[in-house]
Formats: sequence, C-alpha cells, structure tokens
Amino acid sequence: MFNLVEKFESEIAKYYGSPYAVATDSCTHAIELCLRYQKISHATTPKHTYISIPFTFEKLDIEWDWTDQEWKDYYFIGHTNIVDAAVLWKKDGYIENTMMCLSFQHKKHLKLGRGGMILCDDENDRQALKRMSYDGRSFDSPWSEQNIKTLGYHYYMTPETAKNGLDVLPEAKKMTPRSWDWNDYPDLSKMDVFK
Repeated sequence: MFNLVEKFESEIAKYYGSPYAVATDSCTHAIELCLRYQKISHATTPKHTYISIPFTFEKLDIEWDWTDQEWKDYYFIGHTNIVDAAVLWKKDGYIENTMMCLSFQHKKHLKLGRGGMILCDDENDRQALKRMSYDGRSFDSPWSEQNIKTLGYHYYMTPETAKNGLDVLPEAKKMTPRSWDWNDYPDLSKMDVFK
C-alpha cells in the first residue's frame, strides 16, 4: 500500500523539480518536522501568515519574533532554510538547498482535503524526515522487526490520500494557479492569543 505514497512523492518531486520529497499529513506537520530535524531554537514569521506557524513555534518552545515581511506564494521561515510554500503551485518551483513545505488542504491547488509534502535535495535529510514522519520506522520491513532509533511523530500521509493525489494530479497540472500573498491573511500579531 505505501508504494502509492512513494509514487506520489516521486510525482510531486518531479513536478516541482526537487530531487526528493517526503509526504506528510499536513503542511504544518511538514514544517514542524523540519524545525525538529534542524533543532531550530530561534525563528521569525511574517505577521500575515497561517496561524499554525506561530502556534508550532510555541509548541516546540522556539524563541520567535514577528516580521513585517510582504510575501507572494512562499516565504522563508526566518533564520532557516525552511520554506512555507503551502500556497505555491509551480512547475519547477523548488528552491535549491531548502526544505520546502507544501499543502494539499482543500483550499489549495491540489485539493486532497489534508496532506503535505517536504521537498529537499539531500538523500540523508529525506531518509531522516521520512522516518520522523512515520513513527521512527522505515518502509523496508515490518516495524516489529525493526530497531527504532529515531523519535517519530505519526505525521505520515496515508496511502488513500496519496492515491487521491495521483488521481487528481493530471488535472491539477493543467490549471493556472491562483497567486497568494501576505494580504490573504490577517495580522496575527493583533490577536489576543499572541499578546
């Protein structure tokens, strides 16, 4: 069953022009895995973004600050090579030497209801992030026969979601993507939860 996930990863990597891809259950969890993997202790985020980004910083006890950054289709999480590209749908859109995180939520270009992806160009990073997303396990043998060495987070994409992605991908590749920018989001710094 999980060969469907690997096939979907391969197709998304090919579309974006990325050497590798790791499927996850959401973009927020993709970003969280990258932050954990890189052991990020300080970061910044635009005031105008999706609310789960600063919530993730809080969850991971990362020191963070707001920026007044204006962005279009993606932005770098400050002080990292992690890219929040939740709204980017662009052939060959991968930026080298980054961990670019995508969203397949129902409002995005590839509408799977839920799902995400990490694009990267290092095989070791791919393997580590894949294990982290999959409870520390690998796909090469039953987990009961494995010696788990990596803390995992149960953030994997299901084969059913990957199959849906493979089914709708041909049509998604034909569409003209909507451009998103910072104006599509409220100023989170004004919300009581962050005061």
